[in-house]
Amino acid sequence: MSSTGQQQVDLVVRTIAQAAVDNEKYFGDLDAVVGDGDFGYSLARGFENVLAGWDDVDRTDIGTFLKKIGMVITARIGGTSGPIWGTAFMRAGMTAGATDTLTGEQVVAMLRAAVEGIKARGQAEVGDKTLLDVLVPVTDRLEAEIAAGSDAAQALAAMAATAQEAAEATADMVARRGRASYTGERSRGSVDAGAMGVAVILGRIDEAWQREGAS
Repeated sequence: MSSTGQQQVDLVVRTIAQAAVDNEKYFGDLDAVVGDGDFGYSLARGFENVLAGWDDVDRTDIGTFLKKIGMVITARIGGTSGPIWGTAFMRAGMTAGATDTLTGEQVVAMLRAAVEGIKARGQAEVGDKTLLDVLVPVTDRLEAEIAAGSDAAQALAAMAATAQEAAEATADMVARRGRASYTGERSRGSVDAGAMGVAVILGRIDEAWQREGAS
């Protein structure tokens, strides 16, 4: 898998932000099934701020850039989503460090760090019906694709497919974290909004990467 530079990191983060804004209603509708319905709104408001200040974000190196994005998200997204998504970006940035390029192995390490940060911040584990139920299998898939010699485009396509499958599988789970956990068994039968949010965003990243030939 070829190395990834600041331009590609910009593409990924900007795509995440735009996808969050574009899917505000969809994510909110998913969350309203068993949650309080504010997930779409909160995520969109936070990433609107990211886009509004896009050109002013410190790009000294990839780690600094991701940490700054995490700080904006934490400050601007309400509820539990802000700390969780902000922590993910900040942990990824801390792991990336002062570098201008990333190898596939480094990206895996960044995702693992983000996962651990989310677990600690949200007091959640895989199987609790959260975004972790997509992030962890997606990270595992990336690691497997790298080991198989896939390039970035192939790895992203595989990750997007894995994410969709994993998100849909959360419909069979009972929520054990967040507002949805208050509904107990009633949370079974609907997908987790955060998990599907990650899947939708990964699908958009895959499309953007193939379109712009960033591999």
